[in-house]
Amino acid sequence: MPSQPSPVSAFLRARRSLVQPEDIGLPRTANRRVEGLRREEVAGRAGISPEYYLRLEQGKDQQPSDQVVAALGRALLLDADALDYLRRIARPKPLLRRPAAPPPGIDENVTHLIDQWADSPAFVVDRNQDVVTANLLARVLGGGAFEPGRNLVLSIFSIPRQDRLPDWESTARSAVAALRYYSDTADPRLQRIVGVLSANSSDFRRMWARHDARSQSSGTGHSYIEPFGWIEFRWQSLVVPRNTGYVATVMFGDPGSSAAAAIEHLAAGPRAAAVEESPATDQHLVDSAQPRGVNAGPRRFIR
Repeated sequence: MPSQPSPVSAFLRARRSLVQPEDIGLPRTANRRVEGLRREEVAGRAGISPEYYLRLEQGKDQQPSDQVVAALGRALLLDADALDYLRRIARPKPLLRRPAAPPPGIDENVTHLIDQWADSPAFVVDRNQDVVTANLLARVLGGGAFEPGRNLVLSIFSIPRQDRLPDWESTARSAVAALRYYSDTADPRLQRIVGVLSANSSDFRRMWARHDARSQSSGTGHSYIEPFGWIEFRWQSLVVPRNTGYVATVMFGDPGSSAAAAIEHLAAGPRAAAVEESPATDQHLVDSAQPRGVNAGPRRFIR
């Protein structure tokens, strides 16, 4: 069985194929067959020998120096997040290795805190985008997507094509890039998520192959709220201190907006009965040949 490519070699090949000659001021000749840049073009821009760059792409040298990583970032037009990701996979720290024992769970004080935000939908995910805790308002607004145990990326790719909003493509790309950026390549949970989605979604395979790596700090998402219809909410993510890999996200609407009115409407009465019972895990996606949608009704939040 052929060995799997190293994270560094796979990343370099993917990103090289995305940079076009025109992007760096080179002419595109008629006999050019390579997709993206040639290896020697990347090596020349990075100031390293073509032989050394070939070794990097072949996985024969998996730990380039910080100076080489920075030079490769310039050569491949990487943004700050992509360069940070390349640094992490090229110079892995012991903390990024899979621990012998499962990491500690989320601090119960964080759970108590977001539960007290009765007027603000909020949830917390780990580095694999698994929901670890969510307050009642987030669970209602998300229509099942924010139930603890669910995975945000699996939820997005479980939405049937006919139900996808026009911005689904950009939302899915952002989620895939965040999954790669935050996760540990050696984590069995990440490997299981990627395996399931790769087996069942051509869209995911296409996006994952790009090796985009990007953090998520703020943005907008849509949810169907009766009687308002589709509502666009804003969201802001905050890193949970002293809990490596945990990120809290709060959803909100500007004062006077439809989003603010919808949140007020959802928070106005007892909503526990409105949260449909659903498995606190996405194991059905892992075990089945075809992922099922996580939404039990018309309300679905797409981040």
